Amino acid sequence: MNNQRLEYLWYVLHTRSRFENVVNAGLGKKSIEAFLPKVTVRSKRRDRRTMIRVPLFPGYVFVRTDLAPQSHLEIVKTAGAVRLIGSKQGPVPVPQETIESLKIMVSAEHPITTGNQLTKGDKVLVVQGPFAGVTGTFIRYGGKGRVIVNIEALGQYAGVEVSEDDIEIVPKILT
Repeated sequence: MNNQRLEYLWYVLHTRSRFENVVNAGLGKKSIEAFLPKVTVRSKRRDRRTMIRVPLFPGYVFVRTDLAPQSHLEIVKTAGAVRLIGSKQGPVPVPQETIESLKIMVSAEHPITTGNQLTKGDKVLVVQGPFAGVTGTFIRYGGKGRVIVNIEALGQYAGVEVSEDDIEIVPKILT
């Protein structure tokens, strides 16, 4: 094993959906250094007007490890952990500067803009509003937080304009 792998570096750990807090706590109990950046956002539930803390990167936790076989095994055995993100050669480290920048960003009281950049052809699900439950294809941005979504029915397409906040990207593994 080479020396690079025995250095303590930061890696990205993919988690089960909505298990970021569970994984972060589990790693802490095992004395493994983890970082779960969170931001404060307004709740999207219509019946609430509260501010909530949510992960900056849903589905991911940063973990600092030397990738020794025993450490790697302890990390992936954590409840809710899926795998360390990487390539065929193994997990890819995240630069220390990136982690430091993220820590500064989440500690500041200023809003952080996040989100997925939609590209033409992305499958989306409308999660709220009059078209809730409808699955369609993203066509283009309509301006001022609006998007145009094509919905196929009876072999024909119908385009609707919905709020960007009302849609979620359907993961490619589900399409």
